Amino acid sequence: MEPIRFRGLERAEILGSRVPVASGLPSRLLGLSLLRRRRAAAGLLIPGCRSVHTFGMRFRLDLLFLDEEGRVIELRRAVPPGRFVRCPGAVAVLELPSP
Repeated sequence: MEPIRFRGLERAEILGSRVPVASGLPSRLLGLSLLRRRRAAAGLLIPGCRSVHTFGMRFRLDLLFLDEEGRVIELRRAVPPGRFVRCPGAVAVLELPSP
């Protein structure tokens, strides 16, 4: 079942996956935090974003920072909970549950 904060969100095809796009305040602020790994599913795209926090996360995240063309310009693997990560050149971040 999809998390309530992702219901009604637009979806985007990014890097071969269809993911919700965080457009509202709750989805942008919370991201994947407080969710269990299985509910995080394919991840979350956060447009207009160059930094994220992992406070409240229950699992590690892979963070893909994207440029305006949707290309990965920086990848951070297995970022643990309680961190703040940024990439100054990014225009979006794809949050994915780390394997």
